[in-house]
Amino acid sequence: MSFTTSFLQTAVVTDFPVLPYIGGALGLTTFAALVMLFRPLLTGIVRALVLVVRPHLSRDEKAARRHMRDAQLFQRMINASQGPNDVAELRAMAARG
Repeated sequence: MSFTTSFLQTAVVTDFPVLPYIGGALGLTTFAALVMLFRPLLTGIVRALVLVVRPHLSRDEKAARRHMRDAQLFQRMINASQGPNDVAELRAMAARG
């Protein structure tokens, strides 16, 4: 006798509902197989949704952010400097670009 036949006979004798568990396992296996089959498509959809929510910045926007960040950095350095020579030197560095 095969394992399945003996298992089902034992389940009938013990009054244990086996078919819902077999159906659930079969459904879960089918779902996992479909996810694996369509993984590239699902990955592309997720990446497209991420771009809709948080789009990439253009080159000009990135340059503007970098320029603003550098200006803020120089301003913090000027505020933290102690002597007038340091301030003049930092302003000269900021003017260079």
